[in-house]
Amino acid sequence: MKKILILAFAILWAGAATAQHTHGSTKGPNGGVVQDVAGVHAELVMAGNTVTINILDENNRPAAAKGFSGSVLIVSGSARESVPLAASGDNALKGEARSAIPAGATVTLVLKNATGKSGQVKF
Repeated sequence: MKKILILAFAILWAGAATAQHTHGSTKGPNGGVVQDVAGVHAELVMAGNTVTINILDENNRPAAAKGFSGSVLIVSGSARESVPLAASGDNALKGEARSAIPAGATVTLVLKNATGKSGQVKF
């Protein structure tokens, strides 16, 4: 019994230690879902086959994306596609999937900021 409790505690602690602050269904200034990752707020906006990650500050105002890099993994059913992101304007990263992104697809963002801090978050 003691081993089970220790294992359960270890699993819970590991999950809490790696969790990032999320905003759940909070809408960003461009209508996308906002999550905290790599020290910034990231807003996911998808249209057709385009994925846009808007970089925002703590108050959800546009923040400089200079020096940021990243990619998204789009999963829908058994289909998976990794899409590299490139700078687009001063405050965003964009990428193009091979085809339209289906509604309900899970998108996992891997982001690295200008200082080298990186993180991962699932939308």
